[in-house]
Amino acid sequence: MKFQILILFIALFAQVSTCQAQTIPYPRQAIKLVSPIPPGGAPDLIARILGAKLAELTSQGVVIENHVGSNGGVAAEYVARSNPDGYTLLVCMDSTFTINPYLYRHSSIDVNKELVPVATLGSNQFVLSANAQLPVKNFAEFIALAKKSSPPLAYASAGNGSQHHLIMELLKAKAGIDLLHIPYKGGSPATTATVGGETAVMFAGTSNASLMKSGKLRALASTGLQRSKVFPQVPTISETFPDFEAKIWIGLFAPQALPNEVLERLRNLVSQALMAEDLTQNLFKAGGIEPFITTPAGFKDLIAKDQQKYSQIIKALNITLD
Repeated sequence: MKFQILILFIALFAQVSTCQAQTIPYPRQAIKLVSPIPPGGAPDLIARILGAKLAELTSQGVVIENHVGSNGGVAAEYVARSNPDGYTLLVCMDSTFTINPYLYRHSSIDVNKELVPVATLGSNQFVLSANAQLPVKNFAEFIALAKKSSPPLAYASAGNGSQHHLIMELLKAKAGIDLLHIPYKGGSPATTATVGGETAVMFAGTSNASLMKSGKLRALASTGLQRSKVFPQVPTISETFPDFEAKIWIGLFAPQALPNEVLERLRNLVSQALMAEDLTQNLFKAGGIEPFITTPAGFKDLIAKDQQKYSQIIKALNITLD
Protein backbone atom coordinates (compact mmCIF):
# COMPACT_ATOMS: atom_id res chain seq x y z
CA MET A 1 0.00 0.00 0.00
CA LYS A 2 2.80 2.39 0.92
CA PHE A 3 4.51 1.57 -2.37
CA GLN A 4 1.32 2.37 -4.32
CA ILE A 5 0.97 5.68 -2.46
CA LEU A 6 4.59 6.52 -3.30
CA ILE A 7 4.01 5.78 -6.99
CA LEU A 8 0.87 7.93 -6.96
CA PHE A 9 2.76 10.78 -5.26
CA ILE A 10 5.55 10.63 -7.87
CA ALA A 11 3.02 10.65 -10.70
CA LEU A 12 1.17 13.63 -9.21
CA PHE A 13 4.46 15.50 -8.68
CA ALA A 14 5.48 14.88 -12.29
CA GLN A 15 2.09 16.10 -13.52
CA VAL A 16 2.30 19.26 -11.43
CA SER A 17 5.86 19.89 -12.64
CA THR A 18 4.75 19.47 -16.25
CA CYS A 19 1.87 21.91 -15.79
CA GLN A 20 4.18 24.42 -14.16
CA ALA A 21 6.66 24.08 -17.04
CA GLN A 22 3.87 24.70 -19.54
CA THR A 23 2.74 27.85 -17.77
CA ILE A 24 6.20 29.37 -17.25
CA PRO A 25 6.04 32.79 -18.92
CA TYR A 26 8.24 33.46 -21.94
CA PRO A 27 10.40 35.41 -22.20
CA ARG A 28 11.86 35.81 -18.71
CA GLN A 29 15.24 37.15 -19.85
CA ALA A 30 16.95 38.83 -22.78
CA ILE A 31 16.57 37.23 -26.22
CA LYS A 32 19.55 36.92 -28.54
CA LEU A 33 18.88 37.38 -32.27
CA VAL A 34 21.74 36.07 -34.39
CA SER A 35 22.39 37.63 -37.81
CA PRO A 36 24.46 35.75 -40.42
CA ILE A 37 25.86 38.85 -42.09
CA PRO A 38 27.66 42.04 -41.02
CA PRO A 39 25.65 45.04 -39.80
CA GLY A 40 23.76 46.82 -42.58
CA GLY A 41 22.43 43.90 -44.63
CA ALA A 42 18.77 42.89 -44.74
CA PRO A 43 18.85 40.14 -42.05
CA ASP A 44 20.75 42.43 -39.69
CA LEU A 45 18.39 45.35 -40.33
CA ILE A 46 15.34 43.18 -39.74
CA ALA A 47 16.89 41.69 -36.59
CA ARG A 48 17.44 45.16 -35.14
CA ILE A 49 14.01 46.51 -36.07
CA LEU A 50 12.23 43.35 -34.93
CA GLY A 51 14.37 43.24 -31.78
CA ALA A 52 13.31 46.74 -30.78
CA LYS A 53 9.64 45.84 -31.20
CA LEU A 54 9.98 42.54 -29.30
CA ALA A 55 11.69 44.38 -26.45
CA GLU A 56 8.74 46.77 -26.36
CA LEU A 57 6.18 43.93 -26.38
CA THR A 58 7.90 41.78 -23.76
CA SER A 59 9.70 44.33 -21.54
CA GLN A 60 12.81 42.18 -21.98
CA GLY A 61 16.06 43.10 -23.65
CA VAL A 62 16.96 41.89 -27.13
CA VAL A 63 20.61 41.51 -28.11
CA ILE A 64 21.85 41.31 -31.72
CA GLU A 65 24.93 39.22 -32.52
CA ASN A 66 26.58 38.84 -35.94
CA HIS A 67 28.10 35.45 -36.78
CA VAL A 68 29.34 35.76 -40.34
CA GLY A 69 30.45 33.05 -42.77
CA SER A 70 29.44 30.28 -45.21
CA ASN A 71 26.40 32.17 -46.52
CA GLY A 72 24.71 31.93 -43.14
CA GLY A 73 26.07 28.50 -42.25
CA VAL A 74 28.18 29.75 -39.34
CA ALA A 75 25.24 31.52 -37.71
CA ALA A 76 22.91 28.59 -38.39
CA GLU A 77 25.26 26.13 -36.71
CA TYR A 78 25.75 28.46 -33.74
CA VAL A 79 22.00 28.66 -33.12
CA ALA A 80 21.37 24.97 -33.79
CA ARG A 81 23.96 24.04 -31.12
CA SER A 82 22.56 26.50 -28.56
CA ASN A 83 20.19 25.68 -25.71
CA PRO A 84 16.70 25.14 -27.24
CA ASP A 85 14.97 27.47 -24.79
CA GLY A 86 13.92 30.28 -27.14
CA TYR A 87 16.59 32.72 -26.04
CA THR A 88 18.95 32.20 -29.00
CA LEU A 89 17.28 32.60 -32.39
CA LEU A 90 18.42 32.95 -35.99
CA VAL A 91 17.29 35.77 -38.28
CA CYS A 92 18.38 34.44 -41.64
CA MET A 93 18.05 34.91 -45.37
CA ASP A 94 16.36 32.27 -47.47
CA SER A 95 19.52 31.14 -49.29
CA THR A 96 20.87 29.45 -46.17
CA PHE A 97 17.97 27.01 -46.38
CA THR A 98 17.13 26.95 -50.09
CA ILE A 99 20.60 27.09 -51.70
CA ASN A 100 23.27 26.07 -49.17
CA PRO A 101 22.16 22.43 -48.82
CA TYR A 102 22.84 21.93 -52.53
CA LEU A 103 26.11 23.89 -52.67
CA TYR A 104 27.87 22.82 -49.47
CA ARG A 105 27.71 19.06 -49.77
CA HIS A 106 29.95 18.51 -46.75
CA SER A 107 28.36 21.04 -44.42
CA SER A 108 28.66 20.47 -40.67
CA ILE A 109 24.95 21.22 -40.22
CA ASP A 110 21.72 20.01 -41.79
CA VAL A 111 19.56 23.11 -41.45
CA ASN A 112 16.41 21.21 -42.43
CA LYS A 113 16.80 18.79 -39.53
CA GLU A 114 18.52 20.91 -36.87
CA LEU A 115 16.52 24.15 -37.08
CA VAL A 116 12.78 24.72 -36.94
CA PRO A 117 11.08 27.51 -38.94
CA VAL A 118 9.43 29.91 -36.51
CA ALA A 119 8.03 32.63 -38.75
CA THR A 120 8.61 34.59 -41.92
CA LEU A 121 9.65 38.17 -41.19
CA GLY A 122 10.18 40.22 -44.32
CA SER A 123 10.50 40.03 -48.08
CA ASN A 124 12.06 42.07 -50.82
CA GLN A 125 12.54 41.99 -54.55
CA PHE A 126 15.62 41.98 -56.70
CA VAL A 127 15.98 44.69 -59.31
CA LEU A 128 17.77 44.10 -62.60
CA SER A 129 20.17 47.04 -62.51
CA ALA A 130 22.35 48.26 -65.36
CA ASN A 131 25.43 50.44 -65.56
CA ALA A 132 24.24 53.97 -66.32
CA GLN A 133 26.25 54.08 -69.57
CA LEU A 134 24.79 50.89 -71.01
CA PRO A 135 22.81 51.94 -74.10
CA VAL A 136 19.43 50.65 -72.91
CA LYS A 137 16.53 52.45 -71.29
CA ASN A 138 14.28 49.55 -70.40
CA PHE A 139 14.05 45.78 -70.00
CA ALA A 140 13.06 45.07 -73.61
CA GLU A 141 16.05 47.04 -74.93
CA PHE A 142 18.36 45.13 -72.56
CA ILE A 143 17.12 41.75 -73.84
CA ALA A 144 17.56 42.93 -77.45
CA LEU A 145 21.11 44.16 -76.72
CA ALA A 146 22.03 40.95 -74.90
CA LYS A 147 20.86 38.82 -77.82
CA LYS A 148 23.12 40.58 -80.32
CA SER A 149 26.17 41.29 -78.11
CA SER A 150 29.36 39.44 -78.99
CA PRO A 151 31.21 38.84 -76.78
CA PRO A 152 28.36 38.52 -74.26
CA LEU A 153 27.61 41.28 -71.79
CA ALA A 154 29.10 40.64 -68.34
CA TYR A 155 27.03 40.50 -65.19
CA ALA A 156 28.13 40.73 -61.57
CA SER A 157 27.00 38.54 -58.70
CA ALA A 158 27.70 38.24 -54.99
CA GLY A 159 29.52 34.97 -55.69
CA ASN A 160 29.12 31.53 -57.24
CA GLY A 161 25.86 30.01 -56.12
CA SER A 162 24.46 33.27 -54.72
CA GLN A 163 20.88 34.23 -55.47
CA HIS A 164 22.21 37.03 -57.70
CA HIS A 165 23.97 34.34 -59.76
CA LEU A 166 21.15 31.78 -59.89
CA ILE A 167 18.42 34.29 -60.70
CA MET A 168 20.41 35.70 -63.61
CA GLU A 169 20.91 32.16 -64.91
CA LEU A 170 17.16 31.66 -64.64
CA LEU A 171 16.60 34.86 -66.65
CA LYS A 172 19.12 33.74 -69.28
CA ALA A 173 17.16 30.52 -69.76
CA LYS A 174 13.80 32.28 -69.89
CA ALA A 175 14.92 35.02 -72.29
CA GLY A 176 17.25 32.93 -74.46
CA ILE A 177 20.24 35.22 -73.92
CA ASP A 178 23.89 34.67 -73.11
CA LEU A 179 25.72 36.64 -70.42
CA LEU A 180 29.19 36.27 -68.89
CA HIS A 181 29.17 35.64 -65.13
CA ILE A 182 31.69 37.59 -63.03
CA PRO A 183 31.44 36.53 -59.36
CA TYR A 184 32.52 38.92 -56.60
CA LYS A 185 32.94 38.40 -52.87
CA GLY A 186 29.65 39.92 -51.81
CA GLY A 187 26.94 42.24 -53.01
CA SER A 188 28.84 45.45 -52.24
CA PRO A 189 31.83 44.78 -54.55
CA ALA A 190 29.43 43.49 -57.22
CA THR A 191 27.55 46.79 -57.01
CA THR A 192 30.80 48.77 -57.22
CA ALA A 193 31.78 46.82 -60.33
CA THR A 194 28.46 47.52 -62.04
CA VAL A 195 28.46 51.21 -61.15
CA GLY A 196 32.05 51.49 -62.40
CA GLY A 197 31.38 49.71 -65.69
CA GLU A 198 33.41 46.55 -65.06
CA THR A 199 30.14 44.68 -65.56
CA ALA A 200 27.02 45.69 -67.47
CA VAL A 201 24.27 44.48 -65.16
CA MET A 202 23.46 42.74 -61.88
CA PHE A 203 20.51 41.78 -59.75
CA ALA A 204 20.54 44.12 -56.78
CA GLY A 205 18.34 44.44 -53.74
CA THR A 206 16.32 47.58 -53.15
CA SER A 207 18.97 48.52 -50.59
CA ASN A 208 20.67 49.96 -53.70
CA ALA A 209 17.66 52.22 -54.27
CA SER A 210 19.68 55.39 -53.69
CA LEU A 211 22.10 54.44 -56.49
CA MET A 212 19.21 53.76 -58.84
CA LYS A 213 17.36 56.94 -57.96
CA SER A 214 20.52 59.01 -58.35
CA GLY A 215 21.17 57.58 -61.81
CA LYS A 216 24.38 55.69 -60.94
CA LEU A 217 22.48 52.48 -61.74
CA ARG A 218 19.50 52.10 -64.07
CA ALA A 219 16.59 50.01 -62.78
CA LEU A 220 15.26 47.89 -65.65
CA ALA A 221 12.90 45.35 -64.06
CA SER A 222 12.04 43.80 -60.71
CA THR A 223 11.57 40.15 -59.83
CA GLY A 224 8.27 40.06 -57.93
CA LEU A 225 4.89 39.17 -59.36
CA GLN A 226 3.78 42.66 -58.30
CA ARG A 227 5.75 45.85 -58.88
CA SER A 228 8.06 47.00 -56.13
CA LYS A 229 6.68 49.71 -53.86
CA VAL A 230 10.12 51.31 -54.00
CA PHE A 231 10.05 51.46 -57.83
CA PRO A 232 6.38 51.35 -58.87
CA GLN A 233 7.30 52.72 -62.29
CA VAL A 234 9.65 49.81 -63.01
CA PRO A 235 7.97 46.78 -64.66
CA THR A 236 8.35 43.25 -63.37
CA ILE A 237 10.09 40.58 -65.41
CA SER A 238 6.86 38.56 -65.10
CA GLU A 239 5.13 41.17 -67.27
CA THR A 240 7.31 39.86 -70.10
CA PHE A 241 7.91 36.30 -68.90
CA PRO A 242 4.85 35.14 -66.93
CA ASP A 243 5.44 33.33 -63.62
CA PHE A 244 9.02 34.61 -63.34
CA GLU A 245 9.44 35.36 -59.65
CA ALA A 246 12.46 35.60 -57.37
CA LYS A 247 11.96 37.27 -54.03
CA ILE A 248 14.28 37.52 -51.08
CA TRP A 249 12.72 36.48 -47.81
CA ILE A 250 14.04 36.60 -44.27
CA GLY A 251 12.85 34.20 -41.59
CA LEU A 252 13.18 33.44 -37.90
CA PHE A 253 14.51 30.01 -36.89
CA ALA A 254 15.15 28.19 -33.61
CA PRO A 255 16.88 25.00 -32.47
CA GLN A 256 14.86 21.94 -33.43
CA ALA A 257 14.08 20.87 -29.83
CA LEU A 258 12.37 24.15 -28.90
CA PRO A 259 9.31 23.35 -26.71
CA ASN A 260 6.00 23.78 -28.52
CA GLU A 261 4.63 26.24 -25.97
CA VAL A 262 7.65 28.52 -26.47
CA LEU A 263 7.38 28.13 -30.25
CA GLU A 264 3.74 29.20 -30.22
CA ARG A 265 4.46 32.12 -27.90
CA LEU A 266 7.25 33.26 -30.24
CA ARG A 267 4.98 33.05 -33.24
CA ASN A 268 2.34 35.16 -31.51
CA LEU A 269 4.89 37.79 -30.49
CA VAL A 270 6.37 37.98 -34.00
CA SER A 271 2.90 38.29 -35.54
CA GLN A 272 2.09 41.18 -33.20
CA ALA A 273 5.38 42.85 -34.07
CA LEU A 274 4.94 42.54 -37.82
CA MET A 275 1.47 44.03 -37.72
CA ALA A 276 2.70 47.17 -35.97
CA GLU A 277 2.58 50.23 -38.23
CA ASP A 278 5.85 51.69 -36.94
CA LEU A 279 7.71 48.45 -37.68
CA THR A 280 6.30 48.43 -41.22
CA GLN A 281 7.51 51.97 -41.79
CA ASN A 282 10.95 51.26 -40.33
CA LEU A 283 11.42 48.19 -42.54
CA PHE A 284 10.48 50.15 -45.64
CA LYS A 285 12.85 53.00 -44.76
CA ALA A 286 15.63 50.49 -44.14
CA GLY A 287 15.59 49.23 -47.72
CA GLY A 288 12.12 48.71 -49.13
CA ILE A 289 11.57 45.60 -47.01
CA GLU A 290 7.95 44.54 -46.54
CA PRO A 291 6.63 42.58 -43.55
CA PHE A 292 5.94 39.01 -44.59
CA ILE A 293 3.38 37.06 -42.55
CA THR A 294 2.36 33.51 -43.38
CA THR A 295 1.20 30.41 -41.52
CA PRO A 296 3.67 27.81 -40.19
CA ALA A 297 2.49 25.42 -42.91
CA GLY A 298 2.85 28.16 -45.52
CA PHE A 299 6.40 28.84 -44.34
CA LYS A 300 7.36 25.18 -44.72
CA ASP A 301 5.77 25.06 -48.19
CA LEU A 302 7.70 28.19 -49.21
CA ILE A 303 11.01 26.64 -48.16
CA ALA A 304 10.23 23.43 -50.05
CA LYS A 305 9.18 25.32 -53.19
CA ASP A 306 12.33 27.45 -53.25
CA GLN A 307 14.53 24.44 -52.53
CA GLN A 308 13.11 22.73 -55.57
CA LYS A 309 13.63 25.80 -57.76
CA TYR A 310 17.20 26.54 -56.77
CA SER A 311 18.33 22.91 -56.57
CA GLN A 312 17.31 22.42 -60.20
CA ILE A 313 19.35 25.44 -61.29
CA ILE A 314 22.38 24.35 -59.26
CA LYS A 315 22.18 20.84 -60.71
CA ALA A 316 21.87 22.16 -64.25
CA LEU A 317 24.92 24.43 -63.78
CA ASN A 318 26.84 21.75 -61.86
CA ILE A 319 27.86 24.22 -59.15
CA THR A 320 29.47 23.08 -55.91
CA LEU A 321 31.51 24.94 -53.32
CA ASP A 322 33.14 21.97 -51.57
